[in-house]
Formats: sequence, C-alpha cells, structure tokens
Amino acid sequence: MQLEIISPGKKIYTGENIYLIQVPGTKGCFEIMKNHESIISTLEKGKVRIVNSQGEENAFDIQSGILECSKNKIIILTN
Repeated sequence: MQLEIISPGKKIYTGENIYLIQVPGTKGCFEIMKNHESIISTLEKGKVRIVNSQGEENAFDIQSGILECSKNKIIILTN
C-alpha cells in the first residue's frame, strides 16, 4: 500500500510497501491492511502507527484529521 500524511504546511510522511496502518478513528481505533475496502473516516487525537512490509514501525501524533483509503492508497489530512 501507499501512504501519505499531509498537514497544511508540509508532507509529514510518504511511504510505499505499507503492511499495516493503525489510526485513531472518531468511533474507535482501527487498522487498514492491503486490499481494504474503500473508506473515508474522521480521525481524532491519537497516534497513527505505521508498519511497513519489512516490519519497521513509525508513529505520529495527530490532533484530528480525515483519512481516505481507496485501491491500496491511503491519504491522511491532518492539522
């Protein structure tokens, strides 16, 4: 999967070969893996956890945002 995390001033993260992403959804934490159905969701304050296909992990704190996932491409807009 491909992932972009974008804030108003810059791209916070860009990556490919993402195995798993865990996000703080407004109605609870959830995960997205390869071939996930298309989804648009609001996000609340919390950690975005990213695991790539080599098992390396990254995490970013966000205050709020919107996530869109379609055809193995995920975009998170955050402030």
